[in-house]
Amino acid sequence: MALVSLRTLLDAAQQGKYAVGAFNCNNMEIVQAIVAAAEETRSPVILQASQGAIKYAGLEYIVGMVKTAAQKATVPICLHLDHGTDFNTVVACIRAGFTSVMFDGSQYEKEENIARTREVVKIAHAVGVSVEGEIGKIGGVEDDIAVDERDAMLTPVPDAIEFYEATGVDALAMSFGTAHGPYKLPPKLALDRIAAVHEQTGAYLVMHGGSGVPAEDVKKGIELGIRKINIDTELRQAFLGEVRRQLAEKPDEIDPRKIFAPARDVLKEHIKAKMALFGSVGKA
Repeated sequence: MALVSLRTLLDAAQQGKYAVGAFNCNNMEIVQAIVAAAEETRSPVILQASQGAIKYAGLEYIVGMVKTAAQKATVPICLHLDHGTDFNTVVACIRAGFTSVMFDGSQYEKEENIARTREVVKIAHAVGVSVEGEIGKIGGVEDDIAVDERDAMLTPVPDAIEFYEATGVDALAMSFGTAHGPYKLPPKLALDRIAAVHEQTGAYLVMHGGSGVPAEDVKKGIELGIRKINIDTELRQAFLGEVRRQLAEKPDEIDPRKIFAPARDVLKEHIKAKMALFGSVGKA
């Protein structure tokens, strides 16, 4: 089936009170694992590419792989730009066929972030593309995102509400205690902020840094209004962990397919478990 917008998936998630998994893709095997997991669990799914992934694989390759997967799939799939900090990259993704983009203007002061995000919303909505925006800085290091802990302040509720209402974004990312990359200690989530923003605006909230968040916190976040959950670090750990195991068992193997295929299968099962946790199983 054709790619669908993020808004389409999140409208359904809001009605069903579940979250849709947004899984970062960097190569063919990861795309295949994500889509196979969605098919087997009958889950809607978001495949997202970061600016780093686009630089690595190429915009045309990313779009080509995901569009091919979507055309063969029987579940709804959204292709989303993750953390688009560069306006030209955001526009290029819209033109290339992404059905959703994140404009991350969190490096700007609030007023400029609102103005820049509003402009992206105007451009994207004109062609049916959804927009995720961010207010507040989400900490940690992953791919091309690096935010010092000192700069990763929890987003004040009034700021989040003002940003959401002023920009017209379809999904809202804010800082409530998660971080990109591996956690050294379990994160402490400001669940009260999630609840307050969702209750006062109805905004579809996004959990960045979903890898490593305790299951009970994920479930509570979904109850309070989280509708999109980003997973990347755990995908890398699962995939490369199996690659390393295969290489250790077969040091003389020279066929990459025999190394990557088992890793793809391990990753698929990991993603299926996440979809079950998010409550999206059977919702496609």
